Amino acid sequence: MSDVRSVLTDAMQRIGDGIDAEVLLLHALGKSRSWFIAHADDELDIDVQTAYMTLVDRRVKGEPVAYITGRRGFWSLDLEVTPDTLIPRPETELLVELALERLPRGTAVQVADLGTGSGAIALAIASARPQASITATDASAAALAVAIGNARRLRINNVDFLQGDWLTPLIFQRFALIVSNPPYIEANDPHLAHGDLRFEPASALVSGRDGLKDIRCIISDAREHLQPGGWLLFEHGWHQGEAVRKLLDASGYIKVFTAQDLEQRDRVSGGRI
Repeated sequence: MSDVRSVLTDAMQRIGDGIDAEVLLLHALGKSRSWFIAHADDELDIDVQTAYMTLVDRRVKGEPVAYITGRRGFWSLDLEVTPDTLIPRPETELLVELALERLPRGTAVQVADLGTGSGAIALAIASARPQASITATDASAAALAVAIGNARRLRINNVDFLQGDWLTPLIFQRFALIVSNPPYIEANDPHLAHGDLRFEPASALVSGRDGLKDIRCIISDAREHLQPGGWLLFEHGWHQGEAVRKLLDASGYIKVFTAQDLEQRDRVSGGRI
């Protein structure tokens, strides 16, 4: 039998990433990092080691850690994720921050999250603004099942989930804020053949030849679902800021802006009516 530390070291060399190797080990052990620190020199049970090597093999083949463990942290939430949903990413937290800036605390406002996936954005907003009512839509029944499960497990009760494409299920409804992290990758983008993107649902990634097909739809249709003075905010690619600002301007939005992420890349744009 091998000790915990040596097994982890071998896995780190195979994967080429120490964080991924550690996350998978803790998942196989069902333990916290503090346990690992205290027990790194313990012998590792052979059954656990075998299970861990299976997880490592999956990661070496490129499968995302989030899909292997079924979990991903986002905002202050521990979310379940599956291959039916996009993996929530840290840069998307900027969209949540900008949304919360426009939602006063203690106010019973109506918010919509389009293409909710795992429910990450809707649940983050809902947890920070418990008086708000969030409506989250997704065309995928499988993705909605994941989002509903996350809401129930986290005991977040101020989100309603509706199946349908973007704003289609929101007939006659108007909101103070509409947010979305839609697909925005070009259909022929070579990055789709590499890394985690190979495993994520193409419907949550790709949006036409220029990556803006769904954003155009959202910008156009959201006007009919915003209250006077309401905001539309959405994530997009780092090179799409200028293009989406032009689309917002052309559709009559005001106070159009683009915010950059921590790496100084255009990441979220929006405007109000």
